[in-house]
Amino acid sequence: MSTNLAQLLTVPSLDQVRALTSDDFDLMNGLIERELRSDVPLVREIAHYIVQSGGKRLRPLIVLLSARMCGYHGSDHIKLAALVEFLHTATLLHDDVVDRSTRRRNRKSANAIWGNSASVLVGDFLYSRAFQLMIEIDSMKLMEIISRATNSIAEGEVLQLQNVGNTSLSEIEYMDIIQRKTATLFQAAAHTGAVLGGGSAEEIKLLQDFGLHFGLAFQLIDDWLDYAGTSESMGKNVGDDLAEGKATLPLIYTMTHGTKNEAETTREAINSQSPIRIKEVVSAVRNSGALDYVRGRAQQQTDRCLNCLESLAANPYRQGLEALANIALCRMS
Repeated sequence: MSTNLAQLLTVPSLDQVRALTSDDFDLMNGLIERELRSDVPLVREIAHYIVQSGGKRLRPLIVLLSARMCGYHGSDHIKLAALVEFLHTATLLHDDVVDRSTRRRNRKSANAIWGNSASVLVGDFLYSRAFQLMIEIDSMKLMEIISRATNSIAEGEVLQLQNVGNTSLSEIEYMDIIQRKTATLFQAAAHTGAVLGGGSAEEIKLLQDFGLHFGLAFQLIDDWLDYAGTSESMGKNVGDDLAEGKATLPLIYTMTHGTKNEAETTREAINSQSPIRIKEVVSAVRNSGALDYVRGRAQQQTDRCLNCLESLAANPYRQGLEALANIALCRMS
């Protein structure tokens, strides 16, 4: 526990946060490596490619921090963190197929290399591994939380697909989609960590709400970066969501509050599902004030998740969660 906590809070660093649970994090990585073993070579190859492709592993880190914050001293949090990462990775494989994405984390996506069928099936393999680990933990409460979250994520994916090309999507409808699709797994990570850690009813609720608002902020920041960032900072092509016909919050704001020309340019680009007009749309988004609005909404969600932590006992793990929220927000600096 040599991490300088004052520095952790003033100059957030993901490495510093990981250092709070370094032994746990190493054990989790080892378990992930073992659980990727399969008699089928292609399963091993694709699973290793996507799982070891440089993701930050924020969701399993939240599991570890939440469990330790609540005083957990067992070992099942390692399995819980690993299964949460498997669930996340499976959704990435499936998402890239649905979205016809060719890049993920600054590399070719798995479906671009091995094709859609193999990617979907290896995603299913990771889902099954996650549920095997859940059975080993043997907690009906945790199974209930994870299964409910998995169902919500699937519903969010379908809702998003259903609204491809929908230029009338409201902000409320969009927030519902990202709550299901993105925030739910962050919420489940914090919720299950607190339950496994034996937290009080109040601690569990506060950490559950922390995960929800953290996840919403995380997605809104991604939305902002899609029009304010670069391909290198995003790990995918700038404007990918536009090319897929997705009306994210910057686009929704531009269509609602931009000039007539800005709104029309954005609608036409969403309808065409083509990146050809990306420069025009980026210009419209930036000129309409959408980036300032989305930044403000991300800040609101970050403030809410930080407020959830204020009533919790001050310990290094709570401070780690606070730092994670600040690190996510710093992506917009």
